[in-house]
Amino acid sequence: MPKVYITYFVHGTTTDNENGIVTGWAPGKLSELGIRQSLELKELINDKKFDVVFCSDLKRAVDSANLTFGSSVSIIQDHRLRECDYGALTRASSKTVVPLDIACINKHFPRGESYREVEHRIRDFLDFLVREYPEKHVAIVAHRAPQLALDVITKGKTWVQAIQEDWRHKEPKEWKPGWDYIYSKNEL
Repeated sequence: MPKVYITYFVHGTTTDNENGIVTGWAPGKLSELGIRQSLELKELINDKKFDVVFCSDLKRAVDSANLTFGSSVSIIQDHRLRECDYGALTRASSKTVVPLDIACINKHFPRGESYREVEHRIRDFLDFLVREYPEKHVAIVAHRAPQLALDVITKGKTWVQAIQEDWRHKEPKEWKPGWDYIYSKNEL
């Protein structure tokens, strides 16, 4: 069975992140810290080689990808890598949105989408990668919900587990310069 090797990077910190706001499908803007993080990531991963880089088409991910990878490799934007569409709760306080995470695994956020729909988008994207980039090492720069979907798809976690074990909710935060995943078509 062909496989694809993935290193997943989250975009740098945004001004919304710093203000406790959930950006969803809004473009978002990297903060000064986010710009520094993206440039520092470039140094942290300069020994890794990627066959291709994909990123969400939302501005904050595009900017992070460009700062980190520059012109060293082709960067392809893909809408399937977008954050969850929080609908009416886009740009709401994370204190309002995060408590709804488990309730919105199968149920839409108001006028938005569910995490299960994010999983379907990511599964479609992964199937595309296996078809078009078999046995390649792919970098992805995107958001929280797609990363949780990767945990569900490639590590066999339930959505509840993925949400509860999310490094963003633990102290100290377990950020690292890339999470590695392997996907083949026969995944769960």
